[in-house]
Amino acid sequence: MTSPAGPPPTGGGSGEQKRLKLLAVTACPTGIAHTYMAAEKLAQAAESRGIDMKVETQGSIGAENVLDDNDVKHADGIIVAADKDVDLSRFAGKRVLTVGVAEGIRHPERLIEQVLSAPVHEAGAVTAASGAGGGKERSVGYKALMNGVSYMIPFVVVGGLLIAISLSLGGHTDPSGGLVIPKDSFWMDVNNIGVIGFTLMVPILSGYIAYAIGDRPALVPGMIGGWIANTGELYDSKAGAGFIGAIVTGFLAGYLVLWIKKVKVPKFAQPIMPIIVIPIVATTALGLFFIYVIGKPISWVFENLTDWLSGMTGTSAILLGAILGLMIAFDMGGPVNKTAFLFGTGLIATGNQTVMGMCAAAIPVMPLGQGLATLIRKRLYTEQERETGLAALFMGCFGISEGAIPFAAARPAQVIPANMLGGAVAGATAGVAGVEDAVPHGGPIVAVLGAVSGVPMFFVAVVIGTVVTALTTVALVDISERRRRGEALVGTGTGTGTAGLEPALVGAGVGVPGAGAAAVVAQAAVRESAATGTTSGSPAGSPGLSTGSADESEADDSPAEVLSGHLTERTVKVRLDAADKESAIREMAELLAGTGKVVDVDELVATALRREARGTTGLGEEIAIPHAKTDAVTAPVVGFARSVQGVEWDSLDGTKARLVFMIAVPEAAAGDEHLRILSLLSRKLMDAGFRERLLAAPDESAVLGVLREVG
Repeated sequence: MTSPAGPPPTGGGSGEQKRLKLLAVTACPTGIAHTYMAAEKLAQAAESRGIDMKVETQGSIGAENVLDDNDVKHADGIIVAADKDVDLSRFAGKRVLTVGVAEGIRHPERLIEQVLSAPVHEAGAVTAASGAGGGKERSVGYKALMNGVSYMIPFVVVGGLLIAISLSLGGHTDPSGGLVIPKDSFWMDVNNIGVIGFTLMVPILSGYIAYAIGDRPALVPGMIGGWIANTGELYDSKAGAGFIGAIVTGFLAGYLVLWIKKVKVPKFAQPIMPIIVIPIVATTALGLFFIYVIGKPISWVFENLTDWLSGMTGTSAILLGAILGLMIAFDMGGPVNKTAFLFGTGLIATGNQTVMGMCAAAIPVMPLGQGLATLIRKRLYTEQERETGLAALFMGCFGISEGAIPFAAARPAQVIPANMLGGAVAGATAGVAGVEDAVPHGGPIVAVLGAVSGVPMFFVAVVIGTVVTALTTVALVDISERRRRGEALVGTGTGTGTAGLEPALVGAGVGVPGAGAAAVVAQAAVRESAATGTTSGSPAGSPGLSTGSADESEADDSPAEVLSGHLTERTVKVRLDAADKESAIREMAELLAGTGKVVDVDELVATALRREARGTTGLGEEIAIPHAKTDAVTAPVVGFARSVQGVEWDSLDGTKARLVFMIAVPEAAAGDEHLRILSLLSRKLMDAGFRERLLAAPDESAVLGVLREVG
């Protein structure tokens, strides 16, 4: 919420005219290029008007030039040019203008004029992004869900891996207790630590969904609500609502807090609203609502599903196995999953071990299938998701189905049906084969430890179910991505610039280090090559530091190269022949192929075009930086070409691209050097004189001489 205010102060008490001081924050969900371009444009516009401005950038390498309390205290206004959520609570009492990042690039002068009459941001208020250009990349609900998932992932990975390690190294089979770890042993302590991680997983998911919607006052009700959702004893259920319940409580808490914030209260009560009143009221209301309203149906579902399954014990093994597999895979620790698991566990004592055999085959299918999917089609997943996929594969081997929860929470419409199909296939296959499990646990670990009879068919069931899950997931996610890209392409060139861009698994507005949709552009940049032995901080005389002329370059005995050695004279072309974007990308790919670092030109082109489908890499000011992260290249490589007429690139400002840089890195590329290069390049390209020198350079050597000015 904001309130109008009069003109900002322009003088001190002595009557002396005070120099205006403005602040800005720039951030982009898909990379750092737009972030730094907007920052540079705003700084230039302020300098030209004699205004002091400090700009904080929130890029993939973290927040830089961070605004401190003293900066905010003396600021006359703050411009937030961002396409991701930015925490505005620190700007309470100051004029705040919130727009999309494209506005910071296209109209910095206008923003400086507008911020002087912008409304004052109030404490505890939530300000929606302006619709004036810049565009929001996803709905608030989607970003909130991604925020919760991104914070949940470390708990899933740490908890799951610790449990898996303790079971494998310290556990043994016991007919009465499944895989048992001796009490008071070292491995029991390790297991308990892992269990704590898993216990916190669901409240964390709920809490940070709520936080992304309602800011800090929503964090406590979200987390406590998630804990209640996961604790079935509180509402007379043998199983909690699991991650699905956490998603529900997260959204309920977030929007409940937003609603409470709208209630008008006296000024004397406003300071205690966000820290005392709102959290207490929201937590109490949400907790009681879940226990008395939502919890009762969950308990009813649990009891009736158990009765229904009991009536099916004499039916076809295929049908029963498929149903149990569907239930096991549906909510992974929720009431439906627990109903099937406890049903199989209860029958072990009666001598019927086949039902548990069906469950045991289905249990690992979800994490194994999702992990396999990240390996089959890497391009569909962010780097964080691929890392989570490796952890899921490990957890799946130990029967920890929760390893698939991050994927199901992020893409429920695609992942849950795929999980259920694979689980049903695995359960039915195990049922037909008569697989038996003597302990209440699942996954390959129980077969390895000798608790399963019919081991070969058990593994056949697991493998078939895993493959079905992986292939179905890949197909559904690919279809979803294609549909979304089609919608994004329709909107290109309209001036919104970033509409339709895809955030990765990243916290909405809370700056999770090393993750976020902001990494999508950055991951395609080039990192420092160990083979060069140089960095931007190399001693004098290194190519990365030289700012000499073309003549000096020619006098050097070493090959001419810039940008940490990834751009050389062989990857520079002074005249780009292509007339359209796709042809330009292919021409650039063929230029890079001349280095011998490109093994598949067609795949490099296809990967770059897929990136363009998620959002244009035309940055405005006649600049485009197409990029690709693909194993079609064996080492990082950067190219540059100029177009005389310009190429239509759907740029933010509508200009055609005349200065085209192409960046390609292999999938295994890692580190922050490539982010540094991209940020330096983005900043430098905002210098009109630098662009003019690039356009005027007569040949490749002269171009390299100009490019040495970068970093």
